[in-house]
Amino acid sequence: MLNLNKVKGLIFDYGATIDSNGKHWAEVLWDAYVKVGVPVGKPEFRDAYVYGERYLALNPVVKPDFTFKEVLLAKTELQIDWLVENGFLLEEDKKISGFSSAVSEQCYNFARATIEKARPVLDRLFDKYPMVLVSNFYGNIEAVLEDFDLQNYFVEIVESAVVGVRKPDPAIFALGVKALDLPANNVVVVGDSYKKDIAPAQSLGCQAIRIKGPAWEDETPISAAEAVVYDFSELKDIFQL
Repeated sequence: MLNLNKVKGLIFDYGATIDSNGKHWAEVLWDAYVKVGVPVGKPEFRDAYVYGERYLALNPVVKPDFTFKEVLLAKTELQIDWLVENGFLLEEDKKISGFSSAVSEQCYNFARATIEKARPVLDRLFDKYPMVLVSNFYGNIEAVLEDFDLQNYFVEIVESAVVGVRKPDPAIFALGVKALDLPANNVVVVGDSYKKDIAPAQSLGCQAIRIKGPAWEDETPISAAEAVVYDFSELKDIFQL
């Protein structure tokens, strides 16, 4: 159980925590595929998604000034190209040329709406605690935060592509704790993933809150965090805002 009396600072994950309310981004993308009408099954989409993520991790496609809309477009273009190359989409289908932009636009609008719902909670937390962002990202997180007007909430940004260490390595959270200049047991980490956020944070002595939404894969144990919420707004009750 969360010991609120010890909490002096917060570390937030970004992707799938602030921008999707705990919903894994693969699930957000799949919902957009369905809404837009991309004629593929979920197993084929999953393979395309994994291919795209691996490609982006190994190749400098995303530039430092990319907004999130540009990141999403790069992701979906890679996925659609893979689906065509592997015969799951027909190249002569005239709709293909519009799938990437339609899916990325749908996802971007979802992210913006989700962030606006989270903003009142962030405002209240900002008034009460110093906050740091710790994220696995592509080197453009500051451009993304600026696009969504989130940059001023955080005293420091710790981004994997910049610091050279990625979750689930606890070292990236240790950098966040250092930035807060607090003992680890006075810090709460808020994230969506047990493996990438909760477990490494707790290994340092931090408390952790998990925002649990539809996951890419089932992660257990759910109850391992000091607190589990199913909607970002529930943080108001957790922190007595």
